[in-house]
Amino acid sequence: MSPARPRSLSVAALAVAALLAAAAPAVQAAPTAGTAPAALAAAPDIPLANVKAHLTQLQSIATANSGNRAHGRPGYKASVDYVKAKLDAAGYTTALQQFTSGGATGYNLIADWPGGDPNQVLMAGSHLDSVTSGAGINDNGSGSAAVLEAALAVSRARLAPDKHLRFAWWGAEELGLVGSKYYVNNLATAERSKLAGYLNFDMIGSPNPGYFVYDDDPVIEQTFKDYYAGLSIPTEIETEGDGRSDHAPFKNAGVPVGGLFSGADYTKTSAQAQKWGGTAGQAFDRCYHSSCDTTANINDTALDRNSDAIAHAVWTLSAGTTTPPTGTVFSNAADVAVPDNGAAVTSPVSVTGRTGNAPSALKVAVDIKHTYRGDLVVDLLAPDGTAYRLKNSSGSDSADNVIATYTVNASSETANGTWKLQVRDVAAQDTGYIDSWGLTF
Repeated sequence: MSPARPRSLSVAALAVAALLAAAAPAVQAAPTAGTAPAALAAAPDIPLANVKAHLTQLQSIATANSGNRAHGRPGYKASVDYVKAKLDAAGYTTALQQFTSGGATGYNLIADWPGGDPNQVLMAGSHLDSVTSGAGINDNGSGSAAVLEAALAVSRARLAPDKHLRFAWWGAEELGLVGSKYYVNNLATAERSKLAGYLNFDMIGSPNPGYFVYDDDPVIEQTFKDYYAGLSIPTEIETEGDGRSDHAPFKNAGVPVGGLFSGADYTKTSAQAQKWGGTAGQAFDRCYHSSCDTTANINDTALDRNSDAIAHAVWTLSAGTTTPPTGTVFSNAADVAVPDNGAAVTSPVSVTGRTGNAPSALKVAVDIKHTYRGDLVVDLLAPDGTAYRLKNSSGSDSADNVIATYTVNASSETANGTWKLQVRDVAAQDTGYIDSWGLTF
């Protein structure tokens, strides 16, 4: 996961490597018209041993290359070559996308599985680079290895999904999401519109793990929650890495995103230890961005569960059409300017025709255009004036725009009345406006 970022980042981009148009050599046969529709079957169990074998290889690569797999270092390119070779042998069409950052060449690895609707593309990805201080086995060998093994499971199953599947391994995430930003920024508008969703996996084997689910797209979020509910494992909404990993560029471009996270340097609370096990008062990953982030820094149970959850999401979300949660939407699309470092502004929504109180899982969809979203504090104001905090300010969140759906327990509030979205810019230099927002009852 990327550390807190400065307000600006300079990325000198080279040319995009052309994505291959033809399928890879038929080492692994692509699905044919006669192949059984495996997308309708349950997702396979992802063998933990396979995922750990990939981590062992990434550790070996780091050990042979000054102890890390960082952007611009030989260990990173060797990591890309390892993953690419596995995918090529499994029948994927792979391409390297080059960019530059800090005067060094970086690489994104993109892998497409043959078939599926090219106008409905489901992506799953992770960053493959480490920091310079260590091998980066949890951050983010864990996500990279699990996404790789999920892709190989697709090949073994001869999966013939309705949607087109694309997997990605990003470079220079640790320098500020450089690779994923480059990919999204260089996608033509028509190609962006084909992305049905992007799933992100950054740190999923933390040694003192939590089970966190991104709360961005409601369909993707519910897919992961349903999986863990089936295991009787409670989850929490992911907040520690919000805006700090590779889903952020996709989210800011309007692509539905979701993902899993097992925690970084935040401290596990007593309540979290009670429901998940582990040690209260200790970081989820004490080796975050450190030299001790090795193969010894992995919780096998968390890695196994999250790897299986990835496969479940890929199988589920690539099959057919997913339907957003139903409900009555009350919205306001009138633009409201947010003054720079100024007073709070509001946008009203009038809710009528409801009975009783608001739901305990009130969905608040927010679209705020802003050039530095970390400046913004966002609240939902109930008709009686009660404020529900949706988003705090953060000096480290330099991404553009707030495009998200928040869940609020508003069951103590009368449903009917005028609800307001309140936005305040608490720092200077950057400007924006409320584009639209809505409530789903």
